[in-house]
Amino acid sequence: MKINELKAGATNVTVEATVAEKQEPREVVTKYGKRLNVANVTLRDDTGSILLSVWGKDIDTIEVGDKIRITNGYVSEFRGTPQLSAGKYGKIEVIEKGSGKEEELKTSEELDKADEDENEENGDFGGSEEEE
Repeated sequence: MKINELKAGATNVTVEATVAEKQEPREVVTKYGKRLNVANVTLRDDTGSILLSVWGKDIDTIEVGDKIRITNGYVSEFRGTPQLSAGKYGKIEVIEKGSGKEEELKTSEELDKADEDENEENGDFGGSEEEE
């Protein structure tokens, strides 16, 4: 799935995206009194971005710039904004290590503009080619 297809209430979600930002972990106390660490991570693909909650040991496995895959995740809504989580039964895996630096990741509009610019440089203006 692409990020722009993720809607609150979706379950069994599989998505691949790049870590655009990773906030410092913070400690929270669950309703059962257990202390856990959680970090908010912004994921981005060519269609948009979404917040991912990363818990416990998963926090140290991902860094800014990494391309990750979330399998069997779910989408909830927090303060009116969709939020992705791997949850208890999901999996977060790094499929490609990044630079470890905050990267300039392009929005879909910037990617479209870059494609248009490249096509113009190559003399392709979007028209169909006719054979003679």
